[in-house]
Amino acid sequence: MQVNSNKPNGQGIGRLFKALRCTYLGLSAAIKEEAAFRQELALALLLLPLSFIIATDIMHWLALVVVLLLVLIVELINSAIEALTDRVSTDMHILSGRAKDMGSAAVTLSLLIAALVWGVSLYQYIAGVS
Repeated sequence: MQVNSNKPNGQGIGRLFKALRCTYLGLSAAIKEEAAFRQELALALLLLPLSFIIATDIMHWLALVVVLLLVLIVELINSAIEALTDRVSTDMHILSGRAKDMGSAAVTLSLLIAALVWGVSLYQYIAGVS
């Protein structure tokens, strides 16, 4: 039995290329339209070279990089929530405000995680503790 699959983004390798294009468009929009994303991206690009210096092993380096990516991912999701909320309506509404506040809280928590991981790593590097 054959199932008719009319997926708008196609299937197979074509779907992969369409997904990559959507990724490019999403990142481009975030860089162009979202100041917070640009700031967090700049911070990540500044810290990336430092990660090679302060990491004690490959897993430590991975943790330093993953928390930077986490911040960017959460910021993208927050920006998507804000854009969708504004698309639905720019009128003040308690649920719209709650959605935006929760997105902001998620970004703050991801920044806290990154600050903790990087803070401990920098302390260990400066203090010479492993």
